Amino acid sequence: MKQYTMMLMFVLGMQAFSQKTATPIFTLPFASTPIFSGNFGEIRSTHFHGGLDFKTGGVVGKPILALADGYISRIQFTHGSGGVLEVNYDNGYTTINRHIESFLEPIAHRIKELQYASEKYEVEIIPEMDEYRVKRGQTIALAGNRGYSFGPHLHLEVKETATGDFIDPIPLFGKYIVDTTAPKAESFMIMPKLGEGSVNGNNKNVIFQPGNAHLNVWGKVGLAVKAFDYMNGANNRCGVHTVTLHVDGQDVYTSVVDRIASNESRQVNSWSYNGYMKSFIDPGNTLRLHHAYNDDNGWINIDQERDYKCIYTLQDASGNTVKYRFTLVGKQQNIQSHTPDNKYSMQWQRTNQLSDLGMNVVFPKGSLYDDVQLNYQLKADSSRIAHIYQLHDKKIMLRDNAQLAIGLRKMPVSDVSKYYIARVTPKGLIDVGGQYEDGYLKTDIRELGTYTIAIDTIGPKIKPVNQSHWASKNKIVYSITDTERKIISYKGMIDGKFALFYRPNMLSSQYICDLDPKYIQKGQHHELELIAIDSSGNETILTETFYW
Repeated sequence: MKQYTMMLMFVLGMQAFSQKTATPIFTLPFASTPIFSGNFGEIRSTHFHGGLDFKTGGVVGKPILALADGYISRIQFTHGSGGVLEVNYDNGYTTINRHIESFLEPIAHRIKELQYASEKYEVEIIPEMDEYRVKRGQTIALAGNRGYSFGPHLHLEVKETATGDFIDPIPLFGKYIVDTTAPKAESFMIMPKLGEGSVNGNNKNVIFQPGNAHLNVWGKVGLAVKAFDYMNGANNRCGVHTVTLHVDGQDVYTSVVDRIASNESRQVNSWSYNGYMKSFIDPGNTLRLHHAYNDDNGWINIDQERDYKCIYTLQDASGNTVKYRFTLVGKQQNIQSHTPDNKYSMQWQRTNQLSDLGMNVVFPKGSLYDDVQLNYQLKADSSRIAHIYQLHDKKIMLRDNAQLAIGLRKMPVSDVSKYYIARVTPKGLIDVGGQYEDGYLKTDIRELGTYTIAIDTIGPKIKPVNQSHWASKNKIVYSITDTERKIISYKGMIDGKFALFYRPNMLSSQYICDLDPKYIQKGQHHELELIAIDSSGNETILTETFYW
């Protein structure tokens, strides 16, 4: 009865919200039928996608409209998001518009002046409330492809101003968004609990399709689904708004991805497993978006030799719904025992520490989502500057950072800034940073994996791009790359004065300076100096003469 009451309240609440938003609160950001490449809450590698991605038809410079009456509250240029415009609306919502190509006057002039005055591309302006008022439907900026962007689009985030929660914007647009396509499940996974469950005679996860599943199950198991939503007019795979699991007519689990706080987004790594949305909850997972209705966080206890009827119901934000049915066959079978090694057993509800020859790692209380039995290995190599440490053989993301220290066995160069901790992957080393202290490099890590120390003494590479076209296109273009570490700073000078270089798209290595006669005298030769520095402090300076 309690489960029925909770579900009824949920359904009535959704209906009330739908009725409340039948009249749109927002107008659309573009004066055209919306087509989406991404939706709110879809699973990304380290976070939930926080907004809607509106396609622009491959066009840069499409006018972005104010969604309601309000005022511009923040203006930024950042490397990761390009132009960013935050708008506080009088109706209680705040939007963040990302990947903007350019701002309108007088904001565009103010931004450029600030960039030259501060001698940096990344700048921020916090206007007064009455400084830049906007009206519903007014053009407020031009969409683009800047920052981490795979094509021209507008990334629109909506926050509830009072709480700061990011919310699904689709209900706020009401009738303006027409979506008649239901979500689709690609496959399902059954996950036996280690030492407590078995599927077809072993403790391995099993991927299956409804109708083709032959699942003999015993003990505790969890279910998960890989599914995507599809919006009208596009083939992009989006996130599923609501997932509900029923077993034998009883609600076991529900997830509703309609609001996410910024400090919750990282917990996507606990909810998802290799792209599957789990229908059970890790003990250290505090996401508000999901609920388990049994006494075991959504784990299912198969303890009778009979059929267990399962139904997955998937629904999108527009109410389009699909159901998938399958059967788990309860069949008594051997459950592989699990005796944890206390040395490598990490418990989620306490602080854990692991030390070995030249290595120490501390997992603060709450940094793990669940208990983990580490498959730890020391891979000693006397020829290396440090040993290789496999903390675990599987990639497991952490809720909070762990502190890792690795000792240097050799120091072929005396400058300690040249060394860094790297995560070892099949594709090569990934820089995770590190500061030197008393023979060790120390850094925070966000995931379990394999780590060692690497060295970088080579500066970034700077190469001109289409130099013969600079004068005709009024642009200087360089490629700046580094094979090992990140480029942490760069600076351009023309005739001894600051020149504004920027990286328009983070997926490209190009850095551009727009030649402007306000800052550079036209019709003469100029002396250019470009400096790039990587995370190890390696510096490359390029100087040359050009005519413009």
